[in-house]
Amino acid sequence: MLRPLHLLAFALRAAVLGLAAALLLILVWPGAGTALRARLGLGAPPQPATTAPAIAAPASYADAVARAAPAVVNIYANRTVLEQPLRAFSDPLLQQLLGPQAYGPARPRRVQNLGSGVIVSSKGYVLTNNHVIAGADNIQVMLYDGRVAKATVIGSDRDTDLAVLRIDVHPLPAVAIEDPRPVRVGDVVLAIGNPLGIGQTVTMGIVSALGRQLSLSTDEDFIQTDAAINSGNSGGALVNSLGELVGINTAMLGRASGAEGISFAIPVRTARMVLEQIIRHGRVVRGWLGAEYAPIALTRGGLPMAARGAIVTDVDPGGPAAEAGLRPGDVLLRIDKTDILDPADLRQRESALAPGTVISLSGLRQGVPFHIRVQLAERPPQPMGLAPDG
Repeated sequence: MLRPLHLLAFALRAAVLGLAAALLLILVWPGAGTALRARLGLGAPPQPATTAPAIAAPASYADAVARAAPAVVNIYANRTVLEQPLRAFSDPLLQQLLGPQAYGPARPRRVQNLGSGVIVSSKGYVLTNNHVIAGADNIQVMLYDGRVAKATVIGSDRDTDLAVLRIDVHPLPAVAIEDPRPVRVGDVVLAIGNPLGIGQTVTMGIVSALGRQLSLSTDEDFIQTDAAINSGNSGGALVNSLGELVGINTAMLGRASGAEGISFAIPVRTARMVLEQIIRHGRVVRGWLGAEYAPIALTRGGLPMAARGAIVTDVDPGGPAAEAGLRPGDVLLRIDKTDILDPADLRQRESALAPGTVISLSGLRQGVPFHIRVQLAERPPQPMGLAPDG
């Protein structure tokens, strides 16, 4: 019985002495392990995985501003309004009871609306907001280098609140109106424009959300940002950290509503579509189904749950949807072979199609699947929405 214990004790002492010798060898000759592996033909030991170093944010966005700012212009839209002269009663009691009284003929008065724009072509095309130039009878554009030019309205689109102007000045700095790298929530963006008429200004923020809707117009797919956008910024450029155009600044939620740092821009893909259509047709031509939609509301465990698709809330009499047999309460799930995400997605895809296009709609009617084919018409003019700030 004692012999096995002696053998075990001997083995433990040998192991301890071996570890001590190995530790001493490593301290004296740190490369001993690598040399021994190489001598025995075992190669180098595996290296631990390393992560790529984080890319630091630039210390300055001056290069991005230098790339985009020359294409951003100040817009001064002038119009004439008739103003009724008012007269106040000298008697304080009458003044309190009746207030100011109109007298005499209405008099014309010149009103100037301030805004911004973006030169998107060396041919002189300038994108801005429709609400900046609406009703104007004289539009002046001041370029980055101080030149001033009279602008002509090529066309406007109330549904997206965009307008296309043209100036006859050469040479012109222009920014590319192409799809930049995908915009993501958290991206740094710069708003360039003419806030409050004080001159070109740059503000910085991040993309706070995508696909926002404010019910200001029919076609909305706003980029939300916390870059400061004030009155006069409307129509200016929203660019990324490389100076690429990602949007047209258009609206803000003011402090009167309790908001701060909530601004909105029209995505560049929408702006490009409007530009191309207005240059080609003088207006934006859209497909129209002739129905109104709302989100599908489902519940699970007593909690609201979002679902894909759109529910028909109204059908225009005589419109394409009515002729195809679509009814209020129908749930639309697919257009052609693609799922419908929500009402906004359906409206955007519907308006992107040319009038006369035949589409296939699939959905549920009282829980029963149905499929219909609809020939789109041209969307009629939409009612004017609320005028945005900015």
